[in-house]
Amino acid sequence: MTSLFDTLPLVGKILNNRIVMPPMTRSRSTQPGDVPNPLMATYYSQRASAGLIISEGTQISPLGKGYAWTPGIYSTEQIIGWCQVTDAVHAAGGTIFAQLWHVGRVSHPANTEGETPISPSAIQAKGVKVFIDDDGQTGFVDSVMPRAMSKVDIDKVIGEYVQAALNAMSAGFDGIELHAANGYLINQFIDSQSNTRTDEYGGSLTNRLRFLSEVVAVVSDAIGSEKIGVRLAPLTTLNGTVDDNPQQTYEAIATLLNQYQVAYIHIAEADWDDAPLMPLDFKRSLRQRFGGVMLYAGKYDKSRAETAIAEGWADMIGFGRPFVANPDLPHRLAQNLVLNTHQPDTLFGGDKKGYTDYPSAKEQFSSTCA
Repeated sequence: MTSLFDTLPLVGKILNNRIVMPPMTRSRSTQPGDVPNPLMATYYSQRASAGLIISEGTQISPLGKGYAWTPGIYSTEQIIGWCQVTDAVHAAGGTIFAQLWHVGRVSHPANTEGETPISPSAIQAKGVKVFIDDDGQTGFVDSVMPRAMSKVDIDKVIGEYVQAALNAMSAGFDGIELHAANGYLINQFIDSQSNTRTDEYGGSLTNRLRFLSEVVAVVSDAIGSEKIGVRLAPLTTLNGTVDDNPQQTYEAIATLLNQYQVAYIHIAEADWDDAPLMPLDFKRSLRQRFGGVMLYAGKYDKSRAETAIAEGWADMIGFGRPFVANPDLPHRLAQNLVLNTHQPDTLFGGDKKGYTDYPSAKEQFSSTCA
């Protein structure tokens, strides 16, 4: 029976286990310029015992930015900064993918150098707030009404995904993950209630998947499909994106991504307390349609993770908040050790507190016995 602690081949490497550190925004990049830094390198390398690390979302362009202090991957300084991160992770024996991120309408001109955010349709993500730093004035504000993308805009953004993927390879990443979940740009094209276009990118399911398909196609040509993962969120309603027929839509996406032979599909399950559960038959249906690695994340503990892998509908499991507070999470899970609890007030922004100062089990044991 396959275990959470078994190895797994991916992108030409043998991963040490099936435990994934999923993408988590921590807002620690150096300002100005949204540049990855040595503190981030320490944070990721501390967690290199994960079978796979997926970086926090990193914007592919200034217009793709939705929140203050998040890193980018479009400037020379950013690429050099990410080199520090990947070098540190690889030195610690880890594997790391870059999550490529364009937020679309989930933004504000204070985050996009004064430009109006873009989206497939001019539909505001109502009730959705974003964090801004406007000349030192920080706080949460409502996202604004976006501008509907023209065909020129679409072609430009597709090109930015390609360049970002190439930049990720230059920065030493082992692969990239396209963020097509949680209400951001690709998800805005996919879900029926955020896309009211009447051209070839809207209307029918085939048309609503066209943008994703074109991005995957050109990025595959640029770096190889075996280096691509795609994150999806079939049942979440984050940032105002809702699909009228999620099972039909995401089964079609699984079939599409199987044709491109991407490395993995990453399913972000809704993780709030009263969130809708993703039915088991839905998960098994995705497994039947996609021959690559299936990764799930969303309030999994060791028991649920082991069950998912043993039943065969998942190959890897992401642990978000547990990885924040437990840099040696795979060791703790393997040995059934007590987990540290994360400090919510240190999740976004700040310094090493609540970021790189969580102790490993070895450090805790040593301090207890000293």
